[in-house]
Amino acid sequence: MGDVAVGARTGSEDPEGERPDAAHGTASPPPPVPEEGSDGRVSPPADGAGRRPARKNKQRSFWKELPILLGVALVLALLIKTFLLQAFSIPSDSMQNTLQRGDRVLVDKFTPWFGAEPKRGEVVVFEDPGGWLPEMQVEENPVQKVLSFVGLMPSANEKDLIKRVIAVGGDTVECTKGGPVKVNGKALDETSYLFPGNSPCDDNAFKPVKVPDGKLWVMGDHRQNSLDSRYHQDQPSDGFVPVDNVVGRAVVVAWPINRWSTLPVPGTYDQQGLAAGAAAVAPAGLGLMAAVPLVLWRRRQK
Repeated sequence: MGDVAVGARTGSEDPEGERPDAAHGTASPPPPVPEEGSDGRVSPPADGAGRRPARKNKQRSFWKELPILLGVALVLALLIKTFLLQAFSIPSDSMQNTLQRGDRVLVDKFTPWFGAEPKRGEVVVFEDPGGWLPEMQVEENPVQKVLSFVGLMPSANEKDLIKRVIAVGGDTVECTKGGPVKVNGKALDETSYLFPGNSPCDDNAFKPVKVPDGKLWVMGDHRQNSLDSRYHQDQPSDGFVPVDNVVGRAVVVAWPINRWSTLPVPGTYDQQGLAAGAAAVAPAGLGLMAAVPLVLWRRRQK
């Protein structure tokens, strides 16, 4: 009477809710029931290792992320200004027609980090060597201070100038009235960048000047409207610009859009023999390099 017939019922008739396994005839456990937490919420079932599935992180709102994005943008802008490029505004007409008043130029500050020095014919931005600009202080509003600090806007109080490099350390530069500018005895053809109607130096001709090492001789393209190296020879700088004062080379006119252009080195600065000093040193250097192996070989023969 107390015997129970095993397997006499189907799975739907099993009072314990167990179903026979098709392969082995064993009963499979019932599905796990979600647990109820102390706060009344139901937790999802744990996996076989006892771990619960990870919940998806709630996405931050745009307004919470905006300050982070702005902070990253400002840091990147500051790094770019310090190590790569910086924008400068042209405040005068001394570089016409190459640059117009109000143009915005981008200055390369990257290559000097690798030891590159300004070359003849390049347009460079440099800090006042002393006495080239009048003493003045302009009050800036807070927004302008922040933008100028990160390089998005030029500062009204920066004492920077922009000119073309005519001669570098070791060069001899000169210009007589009615004649061209000469570097190491070679005449420069400046017609491609001089302001129309200007002469190379009739407003202020100068005798031969030897440029010291580490210094530059600079002049404006609007020659009759440029207080350049010629006009500062009686000051402590002797009219020269220290290479260390150079901020960088102006490479692009970025604004306004209709003025966009690059600022390449004119072809006249590539003429053969212009770097007379370098040309004289080169053969001597090559001769020395050739002599060293010969001397070593002869020493071994003794």
